[in-house]
Amino acid sequence: MNTHEARLVALRQQLKHQNLDGFVVPICDEHMSEYVGAYAQRLAWLTGFGGSAGTAVVLADSAAMFVDGRYTLQVRDQVDARFYSYEQVPAVSIAGWLAMHAPADARIGYDPWLHTRGWADAVGRALAHRGGVLVAVDSNPVDTIWQGRPAPSAAPAVPHALEHAGIGADAKRAGVARWLADNGCDAVVIAALDSVAWLFNMRGSDIDCTPVALAYALVHADGTADLFIAPEKVTPELVAHLGAGVRIAPREGFVASLEGLTDKRVGVDPERSVAAVFQALERGGATIAALTDPVLVPKAVKNPVEIAGQRAAQARDGAALARFLHWLDRVGPQGEQTELTASARLEGERRATNALIDLSFGTISGAGPNGAIVHYSASEATCRRLEPNSMYLVDSGGQYRDGTTDVTRTVWIGPDAPPADVRDRFTRVLKGHIALARAVFPAGTNGAQLDVLARQFLWAAGLDYAHGTGHGVGSFLSVHEGPQRIAKAQGGQAGTAHALLPGMIVSNEPGYYRAGAYGIRIENLVLVEPRDIAGAEGEFLGFATLTHAPIDRRLIDTALLDAAERGWIDRYHADVRSLLAPQLDVADRTWLNAATAPL
Repeated sequence: MNTHEARLVALRQQLKHQNLDGFVVPICDEHMSEYVGAYAQRLAWLTGFGGSAGTAVVLADSAAMFVDGRYTLQVRDQVDARFYSYEQVPAVSIAGWLAMHAPADARIGYDPWLHTRGWADAVGRALAHRGGVLVAVDSNPVDTIWQGRPAPSAAPAVPHALEHAGIGADAKRAGVARWLADNGCDAVVIAALDSVAWLFNMRGSDIDCTPVALAYALVHADGTADLFIAPEKVTPELVAHLGAGVRIAPREGFVASLEGLTDKRVGVDPERSVAAVFQALERGGATIAALTDPVLVPKAVKNPVEIAGQRAAQARDGAALARFLHWLDRVGPQGEQTELTASARLEGERRATNALIDLSFGTISGAGPNGAIVHYSASEATCRRLEPNSMYLVDSGGQYRDGTTDVTRTVWIGPDAPPADVRDRFTRVLKGHIALARAVFPAGTNGAQLDVLARQFLWAAGLDYAHGTGHGVGSFLSVHEGPQRIAKAQGGQAGTAHALLPGMIVSNEPGYYRAGAYGIRIENLVLVEPRDIAGAEGEFLGFATLTHAPIDRRLIDTALLDAAERGWIDRYHADVRSLLAPQLDVADRTWLNAATAPL
């Protein structure tokens, strides 16, 4: 089964064997992770789609791929239109599509370890209107036909030092115990991998670019915990680090432990725990309290040690990016570099710091029209040359023990000056970036209320972008972290209603994409912090910019900037020089001084 067509045929045959009329295949794992290990890349194996968010629905005579606006172009490049229709969420839902396309009385299968209970309830109701039923399968039919499927990672879990964590794991569990008491619960399920990692001050390497270990946890009212993790991942150092308050059990024992919580009131996050967790608790006779993961907000609100670490990581990462941008400025106009060679050079600059643990996600290295694919991933098949007099977008980041970075820069590959229309679009994106960076807002404001600030100058020209403006970022954890998010308030945009709190880190990344031509995105990470305003009536907040790297002055149409915006750029570039210049050699420093000169 070397072709995606053959795999689709084999899946349909397996569905017949399991007495199913269809099956839903998401990008997900048993922890509702955004990025998953190779063993859980079922959608990529089946369809060829390489994005981080998407779902396929396979019926006997039709199939569909569901993606959001980030992947509108990518899905068409990677998934064969002969076999799958393309559906964009949230405009089209899986439940709605199945209600229209599944046959009457259909039996549609799903893996309860890969979907939430809320999703299963919604799809089940949609099918019931036509006499159909949603069937929880005991064995995933994709796994059955996937020959050579990788095993889950056996890499060891490792302690995350207090010098980077800032708060001890015992104190974190004590905080969860207080939360349990406040909510009248006996225990809580912690299923999200980054929540488990943060709670136990533990990291791993089970998922590329995300330093987590495959594990579940149950935390009890007395502050003790059960950690369910494969035995081969447990080292003597980890046992000593976890201490007597943590009982270590095999990962396979998780379900039995859930079933053993008879008559206990157990907290479970319905958005971050799969349906199978609820089913196991119900079988055991537990009372389920649907509550938000108690680790979610404490993890998102960085403590002073984490904030200091993030600043150090950003300074280190910014110097690596500056060295790369100087190199690109020299060699780019020669027309000999490609998306892959540029990406490799940037990774090499980060590795030269001797502090890089991993990338924080696969680098988005998009030349010309590939830059218009929001979450583009260069490959030998798609790789373009960086042509003279063209646009190049690079979105990248690093995982360091003291912080996680994520930065996007769009640059002009000379030698000639960029055209006026390109400068206009870039400057409108920049104006939105500046407006959000300068925002001052009352405590309690959420990301949806700020999103328009970043879009307003594009909207004025009848333009927009089909992705969120900002996402949360972890501390040597996931590059996409909740609950905070800056985006339009609409279906499928989780997190936009959560207030932005001091200590949260979020990205500021408006963009513009002209299909078939180029993409523009300017991304910095920012820290939510208090603002002291004379005479203020109540608490107000703002953003401190953490990311420091030059913004391409050649692409700025200064006539479109007002005095305050020009002042912001000049102050930002002065900060870039001050922070990065001491880390650079003479040649790189000379280039940086020119690249960050006042407008």
